[in-house]
Amino acid sequence: MEKSKIHVKKGDTVVVVSGSHKGEKGKVKAVLPSKQAVIVEGVNIIKKAVRPTPQRPQGGFSEQEAPLHASKVRPLCPSCGKPTRIRKKVLENGSKIRVCVHCEGSLDTQEKR
Repeated sequence: MEKSKIHVKKGDTVVVVSGSHKGEKGKVKAVLPSKQAVIVEGVNIIKKAVRPTPQRPQGGFSEQEAPLHASKVRPLCPSCGKPTRIRKKVLENGSKIRVCVHCEGSLDTQEKR
């Protein structure tokens, strides 16, 4: 099976653009390419039943973030501050970076490359 490409990376700040969490912002905690999904910090919180264990003898419910489909999120451009689609740009040295469609600002920082 071919590895699918996702337009956001771990650590990106994103905005949810559709669904019940529309308008919420957060950082990407994890990317799940096989499911075409991302886990965003503080968005899509679910309650999960937890069995009693020696560390947690009472059991109960724990809250955690659930995955969102990658098409529901857009990265925030650091230059213009808008949610944007991305384009790829090839630099002179041959490396590719992600750029904002609106302002042509780079979404990739030096430490991410």
